Amino acid sequence: MKIARFSHQDAIAYGIVDDDELVQLAGDPMFAGFEPTGKRIPITDVALLAPVIPRSKVVAIGRNYRAHAEELGNDVPAEPLMFLKPNTAVIGPGDVIVRPTQSERVDFEGELVVVIGRIAKNVPVEKALDVVFGYTVGNDVTARDLQRSDGQWSRAKGFDTFCPLGPVIETEFDPASAARVVTRVNGDERQSAPLTDLMFPVAELIAYASSVFTLLPGDV
Repeated sequence: MKIARFSHQDAIAYGIVDDDELVQLAGDPMFAGFEPTGKRIPITDVALLAPVIPRSKVVAIGRNYRAHAEELGNDVPAEPLMFLKPNTAVIGPGDVIVRPTQSERVDFEGELVVVIGRIAKNVPVEKALDVVFGYTVGNDVTARDLQRSDGQWSRAKGFDTFCPLGPVIETEFDPASAARVVTRVNGDERQSAPLTDLMFPVAELIAYASSVFTLLPGDV
């Protein structure tokens, strides 16, 4: 099913997408389950928000698509190249990305996003997908010139508005499928990569990240 987080009549709520309507839920389904309130709201009457606000962190993996690594002239890493984005970078799918005055080149990077649903520490690969609540998409916005000048990525990828998420969480998606992540700018396709191009698949990435720090429900 597809889960949305939305604003309606000055209140924030969660709902299940049912064609062109939202079946409003009693609370955050990650913690309160899928209890409907009985209220149905047309999607056109709401503002869709980031479907999740990470409780503690956004865990990101650099150079994990073979084609993207080659595009930037980077070597393929021997193990996942992990970095963090602050949760203050998260915005909704229709929100404005603010270009920082410090940067002359801000790039887009379309990404598959995994939403963690349970506390996870040292999770083995074969059980890694059990801790997933669902999947969405995001944009790992990057100040490319600052990334190169700083030598590390915190500033270049951590500005406010640099992590758009959404619009919905899909709870039944298969990350091992041949689905593609497609990025468009003003309607023009700029990136397209199959998930089969991932050098480290989702289960391995969850296991790897959980070996370093505890993943909390709502982390992405």
